[in-house]
Amino acid sequence: LFLAVCAVGIGGTFQYGYNVSIINAPTQHIHKFLNETWSSRYHKELNPDLLTFLWSVIASIFSLGGLCGALIGGGMAIRLGRKGALLMNNVIAILASILMGISFPTGLFELLIAGRFLIGINSGIGFCVQPLYVGEFAPKHLRGGLAMGTSIFLTGGILTGQIIGLRQEKLFIFPVLELLGGEKHLPLLLSSSCVPAFAQLLFLPWFPESPRYLLIDRGDELSCAKALKRFHGSSEYRREMEDIQRECFALDGEKPKKPWQLFTDRGVRWQLITIIVMTMGQQFSGINAIYFYATYVFEQAGILAEKIPYVTLGTGVCECLTALSCGLLIDHVGRRCLIIGGYVLMTLWCTVLTFSLTYQELYSWVPYMSMACVFAFILSFGLGPGGITNTLTAELFVQSSRPAAQMIAGTVSWISFFTIGMLFPFIVNGLQQYCFVVFLLECFFVAAFIFLIIPETKNKSFLEIKKEFHKLNFGRNA
Repeated sequence: LFLAVCAVGIGGTFQYGYNVSIINAPTQHIHKFLNETWSSRYHKELNPDLLTFLWSVIASIFSLGGLCGALIGGGMAIRLGRKGALLMNNVIAILASILMGISFPTGLFELLIAGRFLIGINSGIGFCVQPLYVGEFAPKHLRGGLAMGTSIFLTGGILTGQIIGLRQEKLFIFPVLELLGGEKHLPLLLSSSCVPAFAQLLFLPWFPESPRYLLIDRGDELSCAKALKRFHGSSEYRREMEDIQRECFALDGEKPKKPWQLFTDRGVRWQLITIIVMTMGQQFSGINAIYFYATYVFEQAGILAEKIPYVTLGTGVCECLTALSCGLLIDHVGRRCLIIGGYVLMTLWCTVLTFSLTYQELYSWVPYMSMACVFAFILSFGLGPGGITNTLTAELFVQSSRPAAQMIAGTVSWISFFTIGMLFPFIVNGLQQYCFVVFLLECFFVAAFIFLIIPETKNKSFLEIKKEFHKLNFGRNA
């Protein structure tokens, strides 16, 4: 099971995290490339406003690709199977890597834009299909921990991108060698997304298709039994087989639903509201504001400017470690406790950070409090909403609704990601440090919603979770 999660994650959410962070390191080099390309092509200097526009397109086209990937990911998972969709997705990643890699030698920045769009599609599909596949082959007593692979590989991808993008420096007494952050390595850096793709193409074919997909969607009981034996062992597979058969009988041949059908289905009304609130809550929680203010906070704490990228690297390590910790705790503590606790702690740190940033210059120890709050907020986010949100999305729906629900959650996530990217500069410019008041209110609201609405899903089958929501959807006496 562990190896299966690794084979799925390396070409799934790892690509998402990696390609979000990898574009930050070579910003100056890409600006130089755009200027040189424009000058050689049109024999005049590139207008600064147009340069900003082109850079914004290169950075943000990834989100548009992610949205397109989320919209087609569920359909691919139904037609090709969960495993088949992930394998086919790697073709898109390899093509994107080729386009981005050859854009610099050929002097065609349009290829870089096209590559970023395609790698966004790849990330959107992976973000949609990976939770489906892992949630469907995992036994219910380990489902939470294994599903956390989505967040573990996402944060691992972000951290890997940060490390590979480093330039040659010396951090305190440890020499840190230049990896791919130099200008001469830029084509290799941007085309390095093909490495996880080839790794998944090499390892994933050794694992079977989702057992639930094989029995419920395809009606292939023999292949389902073989897949369960591979995943759970010959002695343990029967219990999971019986659980899948019960779900198959309850669905009574119901075909996979389209996303728009879920909006008119009263039986999934509160599940749908829940994933929309949680997904938006995750994106609007203030984590982007924390990363934005991190550099300022570290400067005020006396850290030299050239060392800040390495301290920022520590925030990536924190997020990765908390995702791992959450994976170990989720099947023991439960989903509700972790996600509510995470949001409550984030509310607390937003409050403290608002005061510490306001009185930053009043006392010498306040900047260190701000620095501690940055790390505490990231730890709280990783332990709660950063990890649990994707796990719950896959758990709240039965087989016929799950792909469509993942498409909706992915679409909401990418639209929210794009929206916060557009609105965030205006929020910070208008409110400055008081922007955290907005985020603390949002965190408190989401925590209250989860406390009042979402039942605990630990050690429950998908049918048992559906029964819990049946009371909400149709009334207590239904």
